Amino acid sequence: MMGIMKYEPVIGLEVHAELASQTKMFCGCPVVDTTQAAPNTTVCPVCAGMPGTLPVLNQKAVECGIKAALALECEVQRVSIFARKNYFYPDLPKGYQISQYEEPLAINGRIVVDTQQGEKIIRVRRVHLEEDAGKLTHVHDVGGDCSLVDLNRAGVPLLEIVSEPDMHSIEEVRGYATTLRGILREIGVNSGDMEKGVIRFEANISIRPEGSTTLGTRVEIKNLNSFKAMERGIVYELERQAKLLDNGQKVVQETLGWNESEQCTYSQRSKEEAHDYRYFPEPDLPPLVVEADWVEQIRATLPELPRTKAQRLQQQYGLNKVDAAKIAAEREICDYFEECLKSSQTEIARSAAAWITGELFAWLNLTGGNFADIKVSPRQLAELISLVQSNVINQNTAKTVFVKMLETGRDAADIVKAEGLAQNSDTDAISQMVAEVIAAHPEELTSYLAGKETLANWFFGQVMRSAGGKANPAVLKSELEKQLQERKSH
Repeated sequence: MMGIMKYEPVIGLEVHAELASQTKMFCGCPVVDTTQAAPNTTVCPVCAGMPGTLPVLNQKAVECGIKAALALECEVQRVSIFARKNYFYPDLPKGYQISQYEEPLAINGRIVVDTQQGEKIIRVRRVHLEEDAGKLTHVHDVGGDCSLVDLNRAGVPLLEIVSEPDMHSIEEVRGYATTLRGILREIGVNSGDMEKGVIRFEANISIRPEGSTTLGTRVEIKNLNSFKAMERGIVYELERQAKLLDNGQKVVQETLGWNESEQCTYSQRSKEEAHDYRYFPEPDLPPLVVEADWVEQIRATLPELPRTKAQRLQQQYGLNKVDAAKIAAEREICDYFEECLKSSQTEIARSAAAWITGELFAWLNLTGGNFADIKVSPRQLAELISLVQSNVINQNTAKTVFVKMLETGRDAADIVKAEGLAQNSDTDAISQMVAEVIAAHPEELTSYLAGKETLANWFFGQVMRSAGGKANPAVLKSELEKQLQERKSH
């Protein structure tokens, strides 16, 4: 970090994850995609906060919350208490939010992330259930400024996951956030679709002089709705605080927003403490009692989690740590990878991993596509790899074929046959091409013989070009080395 004095960042994250329930937390209104649904179409007297209405707890939401807590290695509390969190905002029709505070659903969890320095354990302080607020849309036009309220999201089940301030770098923050999102997606309690706002990050940030153990003044950045926004917002805030302290000023405890277009934070309000919300037990909901048998039933439904899955892929298939983590991060990717091996043999495991994390991921990044929509089946990828391993085509040709497969869904063998892309492994033919290329470039040969041995790679490229990219690289390399060596010895 830039500054006169060196500072250590101290960062904690609060994550709000919409739970995969068909109905809202305390009523029967359906949960809809608020980016697509017409405003205020899934609202009833309960989620609209009408007088005299009573909340009824959504069992499915509780089950999802327990499942997430177990996946995060938390202690599920036998008794948890819902409370009213009182504040006034246009998108909060009741004038309070039903949440949990002193007695949350679960406590004392952890997430393990990989960093350049090794494994880092980041503690999870608490996991609790609550309802979402509505959605405000601010309109600026010639008629004046106004804010529109959409209550479709009001009452949607949320799980709030609060970390301890254990993160001290952007790398650790990124690792924690991506790992948490991956866990929630794997267990099926949240889609992880940040563009739709179903998972949102809030960062608590302070800095302190390096070597100090005293926490600095904390600020909170609200509603960071993408990993990039989260990282940029935190970096900006760390630098802002460092400049303030370097100039002899104080950091003010406050709640900030992130302006993506201006790439800066802005003050929303002075930071509230818990007592400012006047928490008190929700009188219309009894304590939530979670029986141990139910917890164990839910535990039995947990799938193999990404980190455990990555370790298995390393041990079972010999994948390197990086590729194993990338494949294990998403269930559909891992299923695709292992299906490749079912249609062939495990000997292609490393090649399959390299193709998926390399060429396939690159294609998806380039096209903006989704993994679920790719046209190449696991069987087709396995067959492409087989063509390379059996020397029918070389690696470079395979990449060209793979793009055509992704575009059309055709089998690799059909493309190779139709377009005449099969590799030339004829030793005599390749030997003749090598001789012709060497003969056609006497100056380069003289330079090579004078000691510029890097020209061997240049000759290789010229021969491969002459062969239309179809020469067997191993045969070509062998013949080229043989003929160049012969010229050296003359």
